[in-house]
Amino acid sequence: MKVLHFYRTSFPDTMGGVEQVINQIARGTRVLGIKSEVLSLTPDRVPRTIEIDGYLAHRARRNLQIASTDFSTSVFLRFSELAEKADVIHYHYPWPFMDVVHFAVGVKKPTVVTYHSDIIRQKHLLKLYRPLQQRFLASMDRIVATSPNYLSTSRILEKFSGKVDVIPIGLDKATYPEPTPDRLKYWRDNLGPKFFLFVGVLRYYKGLHILLEAAQGTDYPVVIVGAGPIEQELKTQAAQLGLRNIHFLGHLPDREKVALLTLCYGVVFPSHLRSEAFGISLLEGAMYGKPMISSEIGTGTTFINIGNDTGLVVPPSDPDALRHALRYLWEHPEEAATMGERAEKRYWQHFTAEQMVESYVDLYGDLVRQYRDRSR
Repeated sequence: MKVLHFYRTSFPDTMGGVEQVINQIARGTRVLGIKSEVLSLTPDRVPRTIEIDGYLAHRARRNLQIASTDFSTSVFLRFSELAEKADVIHYHYPWPFMDVVHFAVGVKKPTVVTYHSDIIRQKHLLKLYRPLQQRFLASMDRIVATSPNYLSTSRILEKFSGKVDVIPIGLDKATYPEPTPDRLKYWRDNLGPKFFLFVGVLRYYKGLHILLEAAQGTDYPVVIVGAGPIEQELKTQAAQLGLRNIHFLGHLPDREKVALLTLCYGVVFPSHLRSEAFGISLLEGAMYGKPMISSEIGTGTTFINIGNDTGLVVPPSDPDALRHALRYLWEHPEEAATMGERAEKRYWQHFTAEQMVESYVDLYGDLVRQYRDRSR
């Protein structure tokens, strides 16, 4: 069986959460007899097709970007050629231009879309896009939500609940590098034996400005790993607040990230808007057995982190509540360690890549069988 994934960006060009999910599905389904290919856009002059982790990644040239939506003139033909050879088309939402390509090409194959997030920020443009959005989702054979929490709180998904499956995002710990003793020593010497960790792209919805406010009046070391569009803004805020316990490390390779996940005392994930639909790096914290702090925003973050069980859950945009949660974990190391153990147990029960991949393979099989039955 051949599956074509389509999204605006992918590995190795960018390393965000959706890209990680596509990579995990594509590499994981390979061992179960699925040949996956990925089509995305890139602004760079790079090889059109490369092999990565056992699957082919195709890139079309991005011509324009408006309101976080990428456009390409060449992708129509490329998508048409690849879709013709595929048994299933797997879209990853949101990306409004993808809807245009879908209808322009006239796809006549089984289709599934993984619904990663509502559109939150572009509220005015959403009004213009909504008719196309509704038509696109209605045309899908199946829609996948990444958590029951998001399904129950999304007004868009509610309209299509009859054809929505829930498949939680999963990670394969075996694909993460083992931290070396010298790197563990390096970070322990530089950061100390006890620190909180945030990992992610520095975007507006990550709530890091709230974390910096919460860090006022404390001396708990907080390590921020990642780069992004608001990086300088956050550094300016930290300087204005006179924070000496915040460590901005920028983007780091996986081997360094794993060393920090291994060493950290707990993972803090203050995302305060529904644009944070799941939280891959929060799940990584659970995978490494760390107690977590997150906000209740009605998304997958609270499916990963169960309040007072695997960590603490606070109201969004509340620096006082976040500060209290940091203090509580810091001052209760035995309870924090127990929460971390429960977090890791929950990862193995619900969030392995193997479970996610098997669910998608079953879904692909159902779609192909239903399509063949309709074609007879």
